[in-house]
This record gives sequence, C-alpha cells and structure tokens, in this order.
Amino acid sequence: MIDRTEEGPGDPCTDRSWFAGRIGSSVEAMDRRRDVQDFLASRRARLTPEQAGLATHGERRRVKGLRREEVAMLAGVSVDYYARLERGNLAGASETVLEAVASALHLDDAERQYLHDLARNTEPPLSRRRNRRKLAATPRPAVLAILAGMTEVPGYVRNVRMDILAANDLCRGLWDGRLDDDKLPLNLARYVFLEPHSRGFFLDWDTVADDLAGALRVQAGRDPRNRSLSDLIGELSTRSEEFSTRWSRQNVKLHRTARKRLHNRIVGDIELNGDALELVGDGLTLIVYTADVESQAADQLRLHATWQATQRHSNAPADTRSVADTVED
Repeated sequence: MIDRTEEGPGDPCTDRSWFAGRIGSSVEAMDRRRDVQDFLASRRARLTPEQAGLATHGERRRVKGLRREEVAMLAGVSVDYYARLERGNLAGASETVLEAVASALHLDDAERQYLHDLARNTEPPLSRRRNRRKLAATPRPAVLAILAGMTEVPGYVRNVRMDILAANDLCRGLWDGRLDDDKLPLNLARYVFLEPHSRGFFLDWDTVADDLAGALRVQAGRDPRNRSLSDLIGELSTRSEEFSTRWSRQNVKLHRTARKRLHNRIVGDIELNGDALELVGDGLTLIVYTADVESQAADQLRLHATWQATQRHSNAPADTRSVADTVED
C-alpha cells in the first residue's frame, strides 16, 4: 500500500477563478480546490465496478460509479488519503500516487496530463507568476514566412488562448475571409460559442464545441494563473449556455489531430484532416488542413487555389455556383 501523509490546498484553474481578486487569494484557492473535486468525482462517477474489474455480487448501489474506498483500493492508497485528494488537496502528491489514481480511474492521456497539471500548479503562486511568459501579439517573421510558404495547404497560427494570429492565403479563402489580416486576431472559442455563423461553417459543430471546451480546460490546468485565459473562460461561461454546459462536464481534450468538415461558399462542403503542430519555443500552434490523396477534397483545394489566383488578377465577380457545381461533378 502506498501511504502518503502530505497534504495541502489544491491549486488548479477553475471556471470560477476569473472572479477572484488578487492572485493567491483564499477565494481563488477555494475555487481551485473545487475544480479538483469536480474533476476527480466526475471521473469516479463515470466508471462502473464492472469496468474497473470489481465484483459487486449483485448488490444494490446508492452511489453512481465507484465509491471512494474502491478507488483508494485500486490506487493502493488509504481511504483517508484518497478522500483528501478528492477534496482538492493535491499539493505534495507524488508522481507515483498520481499515476496510481489515474490508472484506477482509467484516465486517458489528456486526463492524465490534466491531473498532473492540477497537482503541479499547487506551487506557491508568486514563484509561478515570476516565470510566466506574456503571450506574443504576432508570430515571429520566420513563422509567418513558413506559413506563407505553404501554398497548397491551408494553415493558421494560434496561441494557447485560441486566438488565431495569422493565416495563409488558402486558409483565408477557406474561411471565407474571416481570417483576413484586418479581422485578426480572431478568438476561435468566441467564434464557435458566440457567433451563429460558426454553426454553418463547422458541419460537426457539436464535436468542434466539445473539443474546444476540452482543449481550453487542458490549458487552464497548465496555466491556472493566466488572467487573459481565465477571463475568456469566465466570459464564455456567462454568455454561452452551450459552453457552460460543456465546461461543467470536466472533460479534457488534447487537440492534436481531427477530421474537419467545413462549408465554404466556393467549393461547398469539404472534409479535411486537421493537425496541430506545436511551436514550442514560441508558445504557438500551427494548424494545418490537408486532404486525403486523390480525394474530392484534394480536388476542391486545388480548385479553390486556382479560383483565388484568378480573383487576384481580375475584378470580375465570382460565379460561385458554377465553381461548386464543377466540384460536385
């Protein structure tokens, strides 16, 4: 049995932290402990004894999912110690204990990372504030050059707060001009949850919304004292019921790769692969859309690139219907 006596206040980010006053206040710490509670309790509630490999012998259970003592047994810690963890006291929890709890709760990669981030961010707030790096307003010229050099695939660069800072020509066209330079930065989360147009652009809007809320929670766990991020989360929580509902589910998502179905006014509906490439030294992420080889989407991207090139050399209005019809044929 692993037994640990260390305990202390949990200190992760929370959907309520944007209301807190100064950094390190007791209100903020209390809200962050609540976030730990909600996350661990929600993971425990979704896991049945059968999924955990426990025999119930047909007993009637009043608790949804696993009991605390069952998680403690599976993790190899005392019931009292696990209860302290679930109350938000993650400070001092070792990597071994965190991994044991993650395994007991069947956490996936994103959830494991989130749990470790919650524990890591229980350090004294002042020491972490000194090391915080300000978000870049614009990407470096070298990053912009890479983006501009991608002439056959759409791409854009965003920061951890989901602000789209720059996009190449093909991506600007794919987004029907919403990523033009004079409209940037565009916050992807605000666009999805607050702009009605997003539901027509993202054909799988619910999935995109789920992934965005999960990705923001991952980042909130990594950097709980990022005021601009917590302000964004607070704004979305108060202005969007769709976001508030998803945020309360405590789900986390690593935004690495996904299938994206988009609607473009020129080529119609198009299905692409979206991949996230982290620019670690810059604190930015390059998002690239690619099409399967010899697919309809590949033809659509080539046609769109040709149409954009034509428009740059002509003032004639676009016959959007004929272009879309050509792709469908």
